[in-house]
Amino acid sequence: MKSFPYLLNLICLLYVSVALSQIQISGRVTDAKNIPITGANVYLEGSYDGGTSDETGAFHFKTTKTGIQVLIVSFLSFETYRKAGDVSNFQDIVIKLREDVNALDAVVLSAGTFSAGDNSKVNALSTLDVVTTASALGDFVGALQTLPGTTTVAEDGRLFVRGGEANETQIFIDGIRVFTPYTPTANNVPTRGRYSPFLFDGITFSTGGYSAEYGQALSSVLLLNTIDEPDQSKTEIGVMTVGGALGHTEKWDKSALSVNTSYMNLAPYISLFPDRNDWAKPYQSFSGEAVFRKKLNKGMFKLYSAYEFSQFELTQEHIDYEDGVDYELNNKNLYVNTSYQGKLNTNWSVFAGGSYTSNNSDIHIEEDEVGNLEHSIHAKVAMKYRFNNRFKLNFGTEYFLTNFSESFKAFDADSESYGFDTSIAASFVEADMIFTKKLALKAGLRAEYNALFKAFEVSPRVSLAYKTSAKSQVSFAYGSFYQNPNNDILKFNQNIDSEETSHYVLNYQLNSEGRLFRAEGYVKDYHNLVKYDTEYASYNSVFNTTGSGYAKGFDLFFRDSKTLKNFDYWASYSFLDTERDYKNYPTASQPNFANTHNLSVVGKYWVDDWRSQIGFSYSLASGRTYTNPNEIGFLNNKTKAYNNLSLNWAYLISPQKILYLSVNNVLNFKNVNGYQYASAPNSKGVYNRRALTPASDQFFFIGFFWTISKDGTDNQLDNL
Repeated sequence: MKSFPYLLNLICLLYVSVALSQIQISGRVTDAKNIPITGANVYLEGSYDGGTSDETGAFHFKTTKTGIQVLIVSFLSFETYRKAGDVSNFQDIVIKLREDVNALDAVVLSAGTFSAGDNSKVNALSTLDVVTTASALGDFVGALQTLPGTTTVAEDGRLFVRGGEANETQIFIDGIRVFTPYTPTANNVPTRGRYSPFLFDGITFSTGGYSAEYGQALSSVLLLNTIDEPDQSKTEIGVMTVGGALGHTEKWDKSALSVNTSYMNLAPYISLFPDRNDWAKPYQSFSGEAVFRKKLNKGMFKLYSAYEFSQFELTQEHIDYEDGVDYELNNKNLYVNTSYQGKLNTNWSVFAGGSYTSNNSDIHIEEDEVGNLEHSIHAKVAMKYRFNNRFKLNFGTEYFLTNFSESFKAFDADSESYGFDTSIAASFVEADMIFTKKLALKAGLRAEYNALFKAFEVSPRVSLAYKTSAKSQVSFAYGSFYQNPNNDILKFNQNIDSEETSHYVLNYQLNSEGRLFRAEGYVKDYHNLVKYDTEYASYNSVFNTTGSGYAKGFDLFFRDSKTLKNFDYWASYSFLDTERDYKNYPTASQPNFANTHNLSVVGKYWVDDWRSQIGFSYSLASGRTYTNPNEIGFLNNKTKAYNNLSLNWAYLISPQKILYLSVNNVLNFKNVNGYQYASAPNSKGVYNRRALTPASDQFFFIGFFWTISKDGTDNQLDNL
């Protein structure tokens, strides 16, 4: 037992030695305004030595670590602080934490932009809304037409945005341009988007002031992102009153393939519900889409392809032809898109992609024959460098190439040919600067060289956002934009210039749980618009780019999914004041595709007892201008207001089987899109006219959708 005192002394000596070798670490944690932060975690990297700050922000703890160490301080909604140095210097230090600009409550650059899916912290629509909006009939373009900033042009079907023509809106899939996004059609028969909404999980719709990364669009860009990784392998079957669809997704460990095919034929439907057209061959089409995805070590590779063949023949009424006008069309369209997006390291990321479009149409109008062929290519490389959370740089280059040729053969005449080749090389650079959680700036510059016009064009773009409260913010955007005149102009004359516009956008946004309100005002100035001196653009027209115009107005949007249980609705209103002096206009006037007032209300209600979602969509648009030759003036009259109330019902037969019904224009409003006047007056000196009405006042749709998968729960509408 004599050894025991010696052992006790040895333990005490070791304890004193360790205690004396410990180093005291101390300091104080505050925010940028010197306000103490309570509860911040403070510790040495790779050790258990640490503590938390008290109500005064002070902290202190001891460590046996020596030499160079890394001190880490972290707290929710603030950026993590890291400081490397000798531990002996970590005494009485003052640490100021910076707000985490990536937090959910941080400011968002949103002027002129609506996002859905995973593209934004603030979503106006989800991708599910695209296929369950009653008036959309499963078309993503139709769903976007319920958003503010769009104009109701019912007989066309494309996107008309803030006083711009439809060709002023460009569509991109996975960042790559789509040159022919709509199915071809006849006059007064609305078109549809070519691509299935089920393949996309992100949509960004910019109605103005958009990024310098995108060009050749005067009014708007629509960005569609395909699904990165499906949840599981599955088969999807659709049987509809207008055709059928079959799709399959196969998922492997690091790759997946989705294939969709559809066949549409309006003949059975038209036999039950005849319309005002005399169909010799009702519209029919066959289309197929495929998306292959491959996860690589540091990125994602995608290959998207789509093919569509469509044809129809019909005789349409015409004021000058008693028997009407026969119109026949055959179209073949191929689109291939490939892209890679990944990280090179912690700070560098890269995107590279390209697309090829081949579009071939054969058209017969009475005895005349028209054939056109377009080949287009888009190639793009972009890089992003992240200096830190507050400063990121995006830059890249891209190339557009189009070859367009058309032949025209009139009855008993020789064939004529015309067309054009155009190429555009562009570069862009853009910086994202987030100063605080309340203030952010995006500033960019886009430069393009147009080989067709031998012109170099520079477009500055800037967006600024400031968070006014925890749930609201204001933002401003400015941009200059250039675009080639459309193919119907360039095929006759290439000795002109690019058309140009400038956007000024001011936005206010209030986002609380389950509710979103947006108010946005804008001004657009148009320059270098194409004018010609004939009734229609033709080979003998004299062209120039002296046209001009403006568009100004404001948009309102409100969505609420909280006030009433199981009821989700949104309402949008747009006011548009616009005039143009272009084409063959003798004077500046409100164009006939523009409405002064547009109102949309969409609602969806889930009924548990019925296992059903019931929806409605109402649209109201003020009249559009037209020229009455019996009165003095140009575009001197307006049509009556447009009204449309549509209803739909999605019934969940079982977790993977859905019965879907919809009725477009359920109240059978007699809408008028415009008037067609005779080319010569009658014996009384009066020009006769006929109303241009929809081919059918109503449209009925029934579909059965069946999903087959391993888990037995998911379906084509996801959350029903």
